[in-house]
Amino acid sequence: MVSAFCAANDVVIGQVKTAEKSNEITAIPELLKLLDISGCLVRIDAMGCQKKIAQEILNGNGDYLLAVKGNQKRLEQAFDDIFDLGDLQSENTYGTQEQSHGRLETRLHKVSHDIDALGDIALEWPGITTLGYVVSFRKEGDKPSTQPSVRYYISSAKLSAEELAHAAREHWSIEVKLHWKLDVALREDACRIRRGDAAENFSKIRHIALNLLNSDKSFKAGIKRKQKRAGRSESYLAQVLTGQDVS
Repeated sequence: MVSAFCAANDVVIGQVKTAEKSNEITAIPELLKLLDISGCLVRIDAMGCQKKIAQEILNGNGDYLLAVKGNQKRLEQAFDDIFDLGDLQSENTYGTQEQSHGRLETRLHKVSHDIDALGDIALEWPGITTLGYVVSFRKEGDKPSTQPSVRYYISSAKLSAEELAHAAREHWSIEVKLHWKLDVALREDACRIRRGDAAENFSKIRHIALNLLNSDKSFKAGIKRKQKRAGRSESYLAQVLTGQDVS
């Protein structure tokens, strides 16, 4: 299943099933056609860094932010050739720090709107206006910082370094706000349902349930506690459903 997740509202807004013997590359365009992405910044990881997908987003009057990795070797190599850690001391940079679970992570973000630096490769990517770099340093306890990890991005939106920082961070929030909750709270990975379309149908039901439980703000608790309360209290269950006009 390929899902579209609205990070701002913690809501799954669409999903499609990948075809047999296929992958996300063919499913993503089909999912985009189901959505109104006009004025939206669509963030996709490296699997979706494809020219046709970028064009599909532009056709929907949206903008893309795509992670660049080894599946686009020429593009990644072009970034490697022009990127210099010393550039992080220049303008158009933005830094953040986050401390949790004994780790301190420092992230430095830089953007460039000099698309010509990519050479002829820039002509292959429709609407590209921004090159983005995110450099992360992680320190655990008293140990020295690890070697920095560098991530590259391309975007059709003219982003500032701060906007890149927020967009990139929100994209990875899908791991905690969606995938982690589906696995840990709703135990999706443990589900053995396989026959026919049952797995796809149950996936849709889980997403609906997760959307409803996330939207309920009357009971401040995690998804598992909300589930238990909804199973034990008909009044709370009715509140969750009627609050979103589902009943």
